[in-house]
Amino acid sequence: MKSRSRVEFGDFQTPYGLAEQACWAIARLGVTPSAVIEPTCGIGAFLCAAGRQFPRARLLGWDINPGHIATASAALSLAGFQGRSAVATADFFQQDWDAVVQTIDGPVLVVGNPPWVTNSALSTIRGTNLPTKTNLKGLRGIEALTGKANFDISEWMLLRLLHALRRREGWVAMLCKTSTARRVLQHAWQAAFPIATASMRRIDSRAHFKVAVDACLFTATTGSPGSPVADVFDDLDSSQPRSTLGLDGRNVVPNLPAFRRLRHLTGPCPYTWRSGIKHDCADVMELVQDVPHGLTNGLGESVDIEPDRVFPLLKCSDLANGRLVPKRFLVVPQSLVGEDTRPLALSSPQTWSYLGNHRARLAARRSSIYSGQPPFSVFGVGAYSFAPWKIGVSGLHASARFAVIGPFNHRPVVFDDTCYFIPFQTEGEARIVERLLLSDPCQELIHAMAFDDSKRPITAEILQRINVAAIAEACGLRRQWDASRHASDAQRSLVPTQSEWDFACP
Repeated sequence: MKSRSRVEFGDFQTPYGLAEQACWAIARLGVTPSAVIEPTCGIGAFLCAAGRQFPRARLLGWDINPGHIATASAALSLAGFQGRSAVATADFFQQDWDAVVQTIDGPVLVVGNPPWVTNSALSTIRGTNLPTKTNLKGLRGIEALTGKANFDISEWMLLRLLHALRRREGWVAMLCKTSTARRVLQHAWQAAFPIATASMRRIDSRAHFKVAVDACLFTATTGSPGSPVADVFDDLDSSQPRSTLGLDGRNVVPNLPAFRRLRHLTGPCPYTWRSGIKHDCADVMELVQDVPHGLTNGLGESVDIEPDRVFPLLKCSDLANGRLVPKRFLVVPQSLVGEDTRPLALSSPQTWSYLGNHRARLAARRSSIYSGQPPFSVFGVGAYSFAPWKIGVSGLHASARFAVIGPFNHRPVVFDDTCYFIPFQTEGEARIVERLLLSDPCQELIHAMAFDDSKRPITAEILQRINVAAIAEACGLRRQWDASRHASDAQRSLVPTQSEWDFACP
């Protein structure tokens, strides 16, 4: 298939060796199916491997590509399985999987390697291989998967298959991204799907598919309820799990035993964690100091605009690597989300002219959040963005390296949207909170809640669960923390507000 179609339909065929290894791992779980179903069978590698591993099972496969079905049929025939196999062309999203499963007597094993693409990626290439954006059979939480957020296509497919098997003994065993497997389990557990057991066995996706993503063989036993836990193994051959993830309340955590030991440190955070400023047009909005030419943008142009619209900028890589002296600057045309930008034409005419010269680039930003917003809008901006002191942390790095950031050249430092931060008006309070966040109890708690292999290991949801008061108690620093807060309250009236802040460059 052409490259774009391969992405849209997830046409990355499973190597036979990997399919054989996966089926062997499935058989070790005690799986004894009367039928093996592969909803996206491609050229038949998984079905052929399952035929050898489960010699008494019927082999049933479907795929949207007629050419693949012809190849799969020939492969099954060549392997001697024509008497117990059947393959057909079908669109997964149009197939009635409840009806398919009901035609089979005995336990069913569903295997495969569904597309690893997201709906937003399909939108980028204008792909149409998507489910209908409606609630799937009334399941709780599915709206977020099918119409209100970015989701993996395989995530929707796995939930659909688990739903089809909800009333009967069976197994699902699919190759997918580890993040997809976790989200599927979270939704399935919250929706009370009858899942008796679950596991994740990591695979080397770079070696097998030439993609750099954490992936696994996800397995689930259906038909009866069980504990909301899943063992995680280092590879397909491991007999002992490396860790056990599980559901705590409405959250899935990577190390359930460690989290339960540290749960007393969780609770409402007394601070509100904020995301940095989202702009999606670095070539225009981000500037660097180019001596002797002054500020330049990513297009190599010299930029001469009002200083009160330019702020020193730190990004996630800066925070994660301890580079805390800003080398970049950010054009910030708004002080609040949704603020009308037209007054810039009078108050900051150079900024208005500069942004107007790049109107086409800014208007071409793909994110739907800019639709219907004032020209040149940014997001994640508010009074908190301009606080003089902040504690920042990268959202894209597994190491939670918190750092206090103060003014740079008398200007408040801002972050981009790959970072999270707490704003402070005084340095003293920021310093004691930094000490608490870097303490062993807090770092252990974060490690028990954050998935290192996620695209964004540190999230606002995780940070907002850190009970700073409980951490202070555990560290013997409650009195110092309380004193810093009282001192901040006492000094707050003496600290300039956003409108009073002196934005003039020295």
